[in-house]
Amino acid sequence: MDAGDRPRRIAVYARVSTKEQNPETQLLPLREYVRNRGFNQATEYVDVGCSGATGRRPALDRLLADAKARRIDCVLVWKLDRLFRSTRHMLNTMAEFKTVGVDFISLTEQMDTSSPVGEAMFTVISAMGQLERDLIRERVKAGLERARAAGVRLGRPKSDVDAARVREVYASTRSVRITAKMLHVSKSVVGRVIKETTVAL
Repeated sequence: MDAGDRPRRIAVYARVSTKEQNPETQLLPLREYVRNRGFNQATEYVDVGCSGATGRRPALDRLLADAKARRIDCVLVWKLDRLFRSTRHMLNTMAEFKTVGVDFISLTEQMDTSSPVGEAMFTVISAMGQLERDLIRERVKAGLERARAAGVRLGRPKSDVDAARVREVYASTRSVRITAKMLHVSKSVVGRVIKETTVAL
């Protein structure tokens, strides 16, 4: 990336899993990178005490919102696993970045999607992610077919319930919720029995 193409607004993201950890360990080299590259506006988004598996991270949520609103031009992280919780999350998020014209840089992995090499790396990673999803689908499909061939009944087992009693209580209450509560079964079970009765009629 040359000086003329350099993003003007860069988002620096850091995350530590516990409050005892210090995000400065990540932020110091990131700030140095920002200075060396000459980015003229940097905003820091820091999540403290947030596990990588956590679905909601306040600082990350703000960063993603700013990216969608096109308030930033580039996202910089110390390492991929600081921002992404899985390969799928990474591919989906980076695809969103690409859609809104936001570049992505991982300092440790030396990935920079604004460069031809970085873009090629992302393409390879995306292809591997798609291959992984295809293989999983094939294995699941093959497993289901083997189970059916062996006579295995698929799906959740039906609850043992006195259908006649369900119909009797429902006839007097005309309420799925009350019937379920009185018989200590789920509303879905009551609904299924009623539906089967209606179809039979």
